[in-house]
Amino acid sequence: MDMKTDDIIKELKSLGSQSIKKILINHVAQEPIFGVKIEDLKKISKKIKGNQKLAMELYDTGIYDAMYLAGIVADGKKMSKKDLEQWAEKANAKGISEYTVAWVTSESKFGEELALKWIDSKKEKIASSGWSTLGAIVSITSDENLDIKKYKALLDRVTKTIHQSPNRVRHTMNGFIISTGAYIKDLSVYAQEVGKKIGVVYVDMGDTSCKVPSAVEYIEKIKAKGLIGRKKKTAKC
Repeated sequence: MDMKTDDIIKELKSLGSQSIKKILINHVAQEPIFGVKIEDLKKISKKIKGNQKLAMELYDTGIYDAMYLAGIVADGKKMSKKDLEQWAEKANAKGISEYTVAWVTSESKFGEELALKWIDSKKEKIASSGWSTLGAIVSITSDENLDIKKYKALLDRVTKTIHQSPNRVRHTMNGFIISTGAYIKDLSVYAQEVGKKIGVVYVDMGDTSCKVPSAVEYIEKIKAKGLIGRKKKTAKC
């Protein structure tokens, strides 16, 4: 029997826990949320994989767990530019703007176009989605299909603007440096140079013990493992 949106919501509600909910709200989420573990969301995603209509409906519920699940299930290649822009606008938490939206947009043929548009937005969540999308794109796209000069110019833009940018935009810009250095071989050294230039990046991480990773150190660790330039099959996790 095909599962309906209401069926999924009931299952999510039954799987939620107050402890997970508290952790997620402290880090990336906000109400409404049930507090479902990522591993449980992935189990559900296997049951509804390929159901694009259901994924779209789940996102529209506005419930964090359902929206996150929608991002795992949805196929960005099947989404229109309007769909993706609506998802970016409807995102109601950091975890949705910076992960869910970026995942599906990076899969889309409109990915780079939208990301470059979004990073110019005055809205913090939209700009954050843009930088996260760019980071996701370089992680799954072969270097020969990337305009390396364009991404080098984006690194230069980060160098000049990161410390004057909004809180979460600083966070996603830093993530972009790391992704570029990790996944584009020809820009790995340059990304580390950018990391050295910008120095410490301050981001208010709220009531958590999370710290902003050093781009220089992060890329160096990837280099030590011999993984520079190794692409991922999907940005989703």
